[in-house]
Amino acid sequence: EGQVVESGGGSVQPGDSLRLSCQASGLRWSTYGMAWVRQAPGKGLEWVSAIYSDFNGPYYEDSVKGRFTISRDKAKDMVYLQMDRLKPEDTAVYYCAADQDFRVQWLVANRPNPYKDDLAYWGQGTQVTVSS
Repeated sequence: EGQVVESGGGSVQPGDSLRLSCQASGLRWSTYGMAWVRQAPGKGLEWVSAIYSDFNGPYYEDSVKGRFTISRDKAKDMVYLQMDRLKPEDTAVYYCAADQDFRVQWLVANRPNPYKDDLAYWGQGTQVTVSS
Protein backbone atom coordinates (compact mmCIF):
# COMPACT_ATOMS: atom_id res chain seq x y z
CA GLU A 1 0.00 0.00 0.00
CA GLY A 2 1.44 3.35 -1.00
CA GLN A 3 1.91 6.30 1.28
CA VAL A 4 3.13 9.87 1.56
CA VAL A 5 4.95 11.08 4.65
CA GLU A 6 5.61 14.69 5.58
CA SER A 7 8.38 16.13 7.69
CA GLY A 8 9.87 19.50 8.54
CA GLY A 9 7.25 21.37 10.54
CA GLY A 10 8.01 23.37 13.64
CA SER A 11 7.56 26.59 15.58
CA VAL A 12 9.11 29.74 14.18
CA GLN A 13 8.82 33.49 14.45
CA PRO A 14 7.23 35.75 11.84
CA GLY A 15 9.60 36.33 8.95
CA ASP A 16 11.40 33.03 9.43
CA SER A 17 11.62 30.17 6.94
CA LEU A 18 10.80 26.47 7.02
CA ARG A 19 11.07 23.71 4.46
CA LEU A 20 8.56 20.88 4.42
CA SER A 21 9.38 17.58 2.76
CA CYS A 22 7.11 14.85 1.51
CA GLN A 23 8.29 11.36 0.63
CA ALA A 24 6.05 9.27 -1.62
CA SER A 25 6.42 5.52 -1.84
CA GLY A 26 4.52 2.69 -3.45
CA LEU A 27 1.93 4.87 -5.19
CA ARG A 28 -0.20 3.08 -7.74
CA TRP A 29 0.86 5.33 -10.62
CA SER A 30 4.26 6.13 -12.11
CA THR A 31 3.26 9.76 -12.64
CA TYR A 32 1.12 11.79 -10.29
CA GLY A 33 0.43 15.23 -8.95
CA MET A 34 1.29 16.22 -5.41
CA ALA A 35 -0.18 18.97 -3.32
CA TRP A 36 0.28 20.70 -0.02
CA VAL A 37 -2.96 21.33 1.83
CA ARG A 38 -3.27 23.05 5.19
CA GLN A 39 -5.82 23.27 7.94
CA ALA A 40 -5.76 26.17 10.35
CA PRO A 41 -7.41 25.84 13.77
CA GLY A 42 -11.19 25.84 13.41
CA LYS A 43 -11.09 25.99 9.62
CA GLY A 44 -11.44 23.60 6.70
CA LEU A 45 -8.77 22.25 4.42
CA GLU A 46 -7.21 24.76 2.04
CA TRP A 47 -4.94 24.26 -0.98
CA VAL A 48 -1.50 25.77 -0.53
CA SER A 49 0.43 24.59 -3.58
CA ALA A 50 0.51 21.77 -6.10
CA ILE A 51 2.97 20.38 -8.62
CA TYR A 52 2.42 17.98 -11.49
CA SER A 53 4.25 15.37 -13.54
CA ASP A 54 3.14 16.89 -16.84
CA PHE A 55 3.98 20.23 -18.45
CA ASN A 56 1.54 22.26 -16.36
CA GLY A 57 3.12 24.81 -14.06
CA PRO A 58 2.74 24.69 -10.28
CA TYR A 59 -0.21 26.16 -8.43
CA TYR A 60 0.03 28.58 -5.50
CA GLU A 61 -2.77 29.91 -3.35
CA ASP A 62 -2.85 33.71 -3.56
CA SER A 63 -1.74 34.35 0.02
CA VAL A 64 1.48 32.35 -0.41
CA LYS A 65 2.50 33.53 -3.87
CA GLY A 66 5.98 35.02 -3.77
CA ARG A 67 6.71 33.50 -0.35
CA PHE A 68 6.36 29.74 -0.86
CA THR A 69 8.08 27.62 -3.49
CA ILE A 70 7.15 24.04 -4.36
CA SER A 71 9.68 21.75 -5.98
CA ARG A 72 9.99 18.10 -6.84
CA ASP A 73 12.74 15.52 -7.11
CA LYS A 74 11.21 12.86 -9.33
CA ALA A 75 14.14 10.48 -8.94
CA LYS A 76 13.62 10.43 -5.17
CA ASP A 77 9.80 10.72 -5.22
CA MET A 78 10.15 13.78 -3.01
CA VAL A 79 8.26 17.07 -2.99
CA TYR A 80 9.34 20.10 -1.01
CA LEU A 81 7.64 23.27 0.12
CA GLN A 82 10.03 26.09 0.90
CA MET A 83 8.19 28.61 3.05
CA ASP A 84 9.80 32.03 3.43
CA ARG A 85 8.64 35.20 5.20
CA LEU A 86 6.22 33.18 7.27
CA LYS A 87 3.27 34.95 8.84
CA PRO A 88 1.12 34.06 11.86
CA GLU A 89 -1.76 33.31 9.48
CA ASP A 90 0.34 30.50 7.99
CA THR A 91 -0.11 28.58 11.25
CA ALA A 92 -1.77 25.28 10.39
CA VAL A 93 -1.33 21.57 10.04
CA TYR A 94 0.21 21.01 6.62
CA TYR A 95 -0.66 17.85 4.73
CA CYS A 96 0.98 16.32 1.70
CA ALA A 97 -1.46 14.64 -0.69
CA ALA A 98 -1.14 12.83 -4.02
CA ASP A 99 -3.33 11.61 -6.84
CA GLN A 100 -3.26 11.44 -10.64
CA ASP A 101 -2.24 14.69 -12.29
CA PHE A 102 -5.60 15.38 -13.93
CA ARG A 103 -7.46 14.84 -10.67
CA VAL A 104 -5.26 17.19 -8.66
CA GLN A 105 -5.49 19.80 -11.41
CA TRP A 106 -9.27 19.56 -11.58
CA LEU A 107 -9.70 19.74 -7.82
CA VAL A 108 -7.37 22.71 -7.44
CA ALA A 109 -9.32 24.56 -10.14
CA ASN A 110 -12.83 23.61 -9.01
CA ARG A 111 -12.83 22.84 -5.29
CA PRO A 112 -11.23 25.55 -3.14
CA ASN A 113 -11.65 23.50 0.02
CA PRO A 114 -10.93 19.83 -0.61
CA TYR A 115 -12.01 16.87 1.44
CA LYS A 116 -9.80 13.98 2.50
CA ASP A 117 -11.82 11.68 0.23
CA ASP A 118 -10.93 13.78 -2.81
CA LEU A 119 -7.36 12.53 -3.10
CA ALA A 120 -6.04 9.00 -2.91
CA TYR A 121 -3.07 9.56 -0.60
CA TRP A 122 -2.68 11.80 2.44
CA GLY A 123 0.10 12.15 4.92
CA GLN A 124 -0.39 12.39 8.65
CA GLY A 125 0.24 16.13 8.69
CA THR A 126 2.95 18.29 10.19
CA GLN A 127 2.33 21.28 12.44
CA VAL A 128 3.64 24.70 11.45
CA THR A 129 3.29 27.40 14.09
CA VAL A 130 4.29 31.00 13.41
CA SER A 131 4.23 33.16 16.50
CA SER A 132 6.25 35.88 18.17
